[in-house]
Order: sequence, then C-alpha cells, then structure tokens
Amino acid sequence: MASILKISEAASLALHTVVYLATQHDGLVSTKEIARVLHASEAHLSKVLQRLARVGIVSSVRGPKGGFALHESPEKISLLEVYQAIEGPLALNNCLSEHPSCSGKQCVLGTLIGTIHEQITKYLSKTTVAQLNRTYLTAAGTGATK
Repeated sequence: MASILKISEAASLALHTVVYLATQHDGLVSTKEIARVLHASEAHLSKVLQRLARVGIVSSVRGPKGGFALHESPEKISLLEVYQAIEGPLALNNCLSEHPSCSGKQCVLGTLIGTIHEQITKYLSKTTVAQLNRTYLTAAGTGATK
C-alpha cells in the first residue's frame, strides 16, 4: 500500500527501539531480544543501535551479559533526537519530489507540504520517549506499565 508520508526503515526501527528500551527496567537488553520483539533483522538493528550509541541516546555494554539501555531517562529524549540520530538534521522541504519538475514558484499542493513538515517537526520535538511508554505497553498487549 502506498503512503504519501514515509520514514526510513532505520528511523522507524530506532524510534521503536528506544520506546521498547524505555519499557525495560531490569537492566541491559540484547540486540537479539530487541530484534525478536520488533521482528527486525539483527544486522540492521545493530547498525541502528551503533548510531544511537554514537550520539548518546543508548549505552552499550559488550560481552555475553552485555546489551543496550537508554543513556538518559525517557523523559529527556525527544523523538526528534532519535530521528536525527539516524537521518541527520530534519530540513524543511516544501516539495515531495527529489528533482522538482516545476519551476518551484508555486507548488501544485500549495502550502500543504510545508504545513505538514512543520507539524511533524513540532510533534517530534515535543514528544518524549516517556510519553509513548504507555502506548507501547498497551499496544504490546501487556496491559501494565512499569
């Protein structure tokens, strides 16, 4: 099914990963466990976790009892930080096309793209990982919050 609004698989995986890690209060979580829960490739997840660790969103411990955990409390991590850790700075884009076919003076969609971009940026910057914990736990069917 086509969608006009898309984010990369890596960015989606990063967002889901940090929300999952926020629900885990018992220490480190292995890449294998996260991949199993999110139905993701361990190899792809490893690359995403490396990026998240590089910018300080997650901490990692190597070894047989190692794994990943959030570096800061979920209340301090915005979704925009997570997104930008994977995709880089979110730049304003008023066009859906990578190579616009129009002169750029007037978009056939008017100001829609710019408006949506502003709304998404505002949502991502104001929403923290902590705010999504309850949503995740309910969607996962646990019915409980820790």
